[in-house]
Amino acid sequence: MDTNIPKELPKLDIPEDWIVGKDISREILNMYTNFPCRLKAGIFVLCMGGEIEALIDTTNYRVKANDFVTILPGSILQILKVTGELNIYFLGYSSQFIIETNVIKATVDIFYTIKTSPVIPLKDEVAQIIREHLDLLAKTYLTFYGKISKEVTKHMLLTLVYGLGDLYKDIRTKKTVLGKSEQIAHDFTQLVMRHYNQERNVAFYAEKLGITQAHLSTTIRQVTGKTCLEIIASMVIMDAKAQLKSTEASVQSIAYSLNFTNMSFFGKYFKRHVGISPQEYRNN
Repeated sequence: MDTNIPKELPKLDIPEDWIVGKDISREILNMYTNFPCRLKAGIFVLCMGGEIEALIDTTNYRVKANDFVTILPGSILQILKVTGELNIYFLGYSSQFIIETNVIKATVDIFYTIKTSPVIPLKDEVAQIIREHLDLLAKTYLTFYGKISKEVTKHMLLTLVYGLGDLYKDIRTKKTVLGKSEQIAHDFTQLVMRHYNQERNVAFYAEKLGITQAHLSTTIRQVTGKTCLEIIASMVIMDAKAQLKSTEASVQSIAYSLNFTNMSFFGKYFKRHVGISPQEYRNN
């Protein structure tokens, strides 16, 4: 077995501590439509015009004018469609910088809210304030980048993070406590995100959750409208597609990275869900 096989989705990071701007074009976004990737960086996006349809952690979102998007490190992203005249502001921080500033600790209070609601609509006046803030950061970046100390950059990031706390406060207070079924569905999805490349057996997840397989299957069907196997498969196939399109790993290596015992089994599994073989998907 190849010991250098990729174990997870291709990762997208930022080579600098931070980057900011408003020059994301349709062409740039279209580069990320062919396959999903897992972000190592933290990304903030303000949409002031046009629309973007995207998958964030397998959930479909339509981002439109006055929407603010927070994509946390570790999230899976794929752009599906871009329409209209785009006017996009963005701010990104590298995974290394996020670790160094311990920003995760600062987001603990709102982490779950962001994870479940990464796209939030803003009032016009709030969107304008954030746009002006990002404009100022862009001017700062172009004028002083490389001359600003890490400590100043850290406080710039934390100011944004704490500001997010206020943005998400209303969402958090309006959300009711998850019912038992919704909590099971949430916990199951989180487990699948962590274990899909090793476990496709529903019994494994039921045992982890401390409930019967029948109870888990019924609950997931009621809450999501999908079966447990469909949710697991969506993650497996997303990972497989990403590796096929963005790496030069052999089909056999990809099969092993997703814990398939042989390439034939992987090929049949992939074709059942996608309609074509892994090699055909790569060639297309």
